[in-house]
Amino acid sequence: MEKKIYSSYAQIDRELEILKIEKEISYQKLVFGVKKTKESFSPQHIVGDLIGKYSAAIPYGAIVSTAAPFILNKAVPFIKNWFAKRKRGV
Repeated sequence: MEKKIYSSYAQIDRELEILKIEKEISYQKLVFGVKKTKESFSPQHIVGDLIGKYSAAIPYGAIVSTAAPFILNKAVPFIKNWFAKRKRGV
């Protein structure tokens, strides 16, 4: 890396502003990547991907691949509440 030589404070300020913007862009890319990774590990997305891969091989595959995420969005909270509300030790 070569050493930069500046002839004025304006050049230094401009370079610092560029670096600040590049840092913010990198941070936003990281945040977006983490968000997409979290979404890809949701049960709905995992099952949707599995069904999507096999939907062409089964009859009515498009209907199944569309209905599965909807059913999971309704079923998962219901099952979680059922486990949370049931009595312990019975």
